[in-house]
Amino acid sequence: MATATRRVRRLTDEELEQMLELSKKADSVELKLTVPESAQGATVRALDVDPLEAQIRQVFFFDTPELALEAAGLVVRARRIQGKGGDTVVKLRPVEPDNLAAELRASPSVNVEVDAMPGGFVCSASVKGKTDAAAVRTAAAGGLPIRKLFTKEQRAFFADHAPEGIELDGLAVLGPLFVLKLSMRPAELGRRLVGEMWLYPNGTRIVELSTKCTPGEAFQVAAEARAFLTSKGIDLNGKQQTKTKTALQFFAKQLAAS
Repeated sequence: MATATRRVRRLTDEELEQMLELSKKADSVELKLTVPESAQGATVRALDVDPLEAQIRQVFFFDTPELALEAAGLVVRARRIQGKGGDTVVKLRPVEPDNLAAELRASPSVNVEVDAMPGGFVCSASVKGKTDAAAVRTAAAGGLPIRKLFTKEQRAFFADHAPEGIELDGLAVLGPLFVLKLSMRPAELGRRLVGEMWLYPNGTRIVELSTKCTPGEAFQVAAEARAFLTSKGIDLNGKQQTKTKTALQFFAKQLAAS
């Protein structure tokens, strides 16, 4: 079912200043735009995307049936990636980079990133890990403790930020959903642009376009990306959707119904 387009507000000068200050303390900035369902077909054509070049990903989230982790700003996820095995992440948002331990910031598995989209931004800290695709499938089916998918560093980060009494092995499996990911490098833009289509079991979908950059070049890249997308006729003012929150809420309702 198509989602009605609603114009998004622009950030205030104060919010732009806050985003700039956060970006200075982050490791990277990711600029994101979600495309309304009514415009997704036109966007695919405008960018000359070939769906057969997309990489398939199967995504599982872990939370309580009441989404206690989501309420606490914590996301726990595992993915199976076509041709590349699997990966995991434990993510906390929002965060103030200055409040993170120096040891954590120095870890090669940790990334502090500002996600910026029309009308908003958020800073997150992610602890990433690698795993086997078969292990993700087994854990999702209940044949392997969930904690076994995550590194010692991820488990410690989870324990530090999860609500009291919640353990990894006690979490519900929310998913799976399928994601199609396609990387492109338009000549007019001169940098990597990533398109993701999140396919929800009820037939809805979210299409997101994104590009990553260093904090120092964020505003220049944002201006260039805006000009490029506008030149392709892509609306930058549609209602923005959150992929993860949409997935968590969908599967939590499905779990409650069953």
